[in-house]
Amino acid sequence: MKDVFLLYDTSCFFEIVILNYFMSLTGCEIVYCSLDGQPIQATEGYSVNADMALKDVDPQQIRSFIVPGGDISAINTDEVRAYLRELKSRRVLIGGICAGVDLLNHAGILDGLESTLSADRDLVNDGRVITARANAYVDFAIETAKELELFEDEADLQETIDFWKYHKRAE
Repeated sequence: MKDVFLLYDTSCFFEIVILNYFMSLTGCEIVYCSLDGQPIQATEGYSVNADMALKDVDPQQIRSFIVPGGDISAINTDEVRAYLRELKSRRVLIGGICAGVDLLNHAGILDGLESTLSADRDLVNDGRVITARANAYVDFAIETAKELELFEDEADLQETIDFWKYHKRAE
């Protein structure tokens, strides 16, 4: 099963880089897609090659689908919103951070769920939909990794929290 990141010009990479790191270390099959399969220019200035166009990613092969923040106007389309609704109907883990949450809202993914748009919290996990504010990028990565069962055990999880969230040295 694939873990898919929807990339677009102005995607904020800092919001997803730690989650990408966790997934890479644990052997996840990561797919970077853009609407047309073309490279994108991230907010931080990185030029990133997409693996494929969104239309070429089989929804039945997706375990998780992540939408970073940025200027979502280019991806706030009928096609993307319908794709997200299909994923939700299949109970795929969907994550949105910063403006990615707005896209989930526009698609109706957040209807009936608690989210960072409806609660005064930096991170919310409800109904296999994880939403986060931009400042919660570490919490977003950890919560998504927990939901995907990427940690070996409770000690691995705690070591990750200590290092990434509390900046403790690795032993």
